Amino acid sequence: MISSQTARRAVWRPLWELPRRWELVLSLSRRQLMARYKGSALGVIWAVLTPVVMIVIFTFIFAGIFGARFGVRSSPWDYAIYLFCGLLPWNMFQESLILSATTIVSHANLVKRVVFPLETLPIAQTLAALGNQLFGTLALLVATVIIRHELHATVLWLPVVLLPQVIATLGAAWLIASLGVFLRDIAQGISLVLMAWMYLTPILYPESIVPERYRFYVNLNPFTPLVRSYRRILIEGSAPDWPGLGYFTIFALVSFIFGYWWFAKTRKNFADVI
Repeated sequence: MISSQTARRAVWRPLWELPRRWELVLSLSRRQLMARYKGSALGVIWAVLTPVVMIVIFTFIFAGIFGARFGVRSSPWDYAIYLFCGLLPWNMFQESLILSATTIVSHANLVKRVVFPLETLPIAQTLAALGNQLFGTLALLVATVIIRHELHATVLWLPVVLLPQVIATLGAAWLIASLGVFLRDIAQGISLVLMAWMYLTPILYPESIVPERYRFYVNLNPFTPLVRSYRRILIEGSAPDWPGLGYFTIFALVSFIFGYWWFAKTRKNFADVI
């Protein structure tokens, strides 16, 4: 009989061993990232070109046609920058979860290999999405310099904001990757949930236009302070929203611990289901 203490150690042991598998994780992440642009004429240049095109499209539609603004004195280009700044962390989170929903099933040949660390697959998806976000952030900073003729030193706070974001995404990716094995509709379901979640986050609109009776619910959304912190450090030249970032960090730790625990507890059944 295996003691409960030994069983608990077996669940968490792969997590402690992840630093030893860092080369494998980086290799998988690089392969995931490069596979998206393999065979294309421009290659990884698309990772920068795509967000640039998105900036132009958002400016034309939301600021040009609908006249949307972040602030009374802001121009259409300012709106595009604010909008894209909010989309950067959200797209990374969304992309990681949608791809993680099928990552275990699509690597069925690895599931039956007892020695392969399956927990690295969602990590690879998350880091690949992070790579795309960093390319997009570079495009955003270049656009900010061109349009606003400034680049604030507060951009150096970016790693502080990125860390809890990656932690939260990893936990959610592990959870969705596991659910994707048992519920094959999870990919479609999570897309609907994420779409609703995005509209409930002040990404497409400023927080200031949210009616007072709904402010509590908007602030309860953990992604609200994260988006706010991104805009502060990259555009406004101020420090992150520390209380809000602390709230998001608590959410990130809960997501990370629960997501990994769920993945580790259910992984023994993956081979039987697949």
